[in-house]
Amino acid sequence: MNPVKVPERHELYTAQPITFASIDNAKNFTTKSNVEIVVASTQYSEDKTVIPINILQLSDLTRTVNDINANLSSRKFPLIQDILNKSKEVEGTDYLIYTNIDIGLMPYFYNTIIGYIEKGHDAIIVNKRRLVADYNNVNQLPDIYADAGKSHPGFDCFIFKSELLEKFVLNDICVGVPFLGVSMFHNLVAHSQNPLIITNAHLTFHIGMNVLGFKKDEYYLHNKTTYFTKIHPEIKNKFDLSKFPYTDEKKLNRLIKWILNPSIFTVDYLNLEGKSSLQKAKLKLEEIRWQILQR
Repeated sequence: MNPVKVPERHELYTAQPITFASIDNAKNFTTKSNVEIVVASTQYSEDKTVIPINILQLSDLTRTVNDINANLSSRKFPLIQDILNKSKEVEGTDYLIYTNIDIGLMPYFYNTIIGYIEKGHDAIIVNKRRLVADYNNVNQLPDIYADAGKSHPGFDCFIFKSELLEKFVLNDICVGVPFLGVSMFHNLVAHSQNPLIITNAHLTFHIGMNVLGFKKDEYYLHNKTTYFTKIHPEIKNKFDLSKFPYTDEKKLNRLIKWILNPSIFTVDYLNLEGKSSLQKAKLKLEEIRWQILQR
């Protein structure tokens, strides 16, 4: 994770301690004796004072997205690739988990994820539940756990085999801005063999009901441009329709949901659906040809 020291007026001032406590609770709740969970952080040096002592502090981050893009200067956002690369400082990791710092975990989170891993999934993506903004204190965690909230279409919790990290194409994507989740999600879909996308389970939570309430500023433009010009062209040929959400839906329903979901793109669906239809037609023609030859 990437903790950050913020002023009291910032929403993370109350959300971040709740995240820390929920992760600690989930770790203590884990019943799998053969699994070791290491909760680690990488941070800028000025952020160390907000990190609980039970979190392993890896080496500090040394650059920001402002060092990459000369048009940016106002906000100190790290690159997701730099954050994920810090995981190499923890030896023997089989799976990595990355979540945004304002995403809390339900107590049974790790137990559930371990169960999915044992079923053979090399990547798992969990959609959060949205809660009302009334929660602002760690002591409210029992009420937070009891609140089922509402679903959210965005991707912000990623579990994956550590070896997949070497295949990722993340370029200059920074955290704290839209298209971070888009980039992580599409990399996992492209490079994993058996991904699982969990869209409506009560496994993680976020305090705040907004879905699309982000600012389309120069940082948003940076991430969007990076994804569409540098990442998408490199990984799109590895997309498989069966690895995306809504695979089991009928074609019309699937198309509608792709159009409505802000984190996946209709052009990809149309390309993949066309490729799938072509492959099915080819297989059918080959079967007819084979049947004729058998007569």
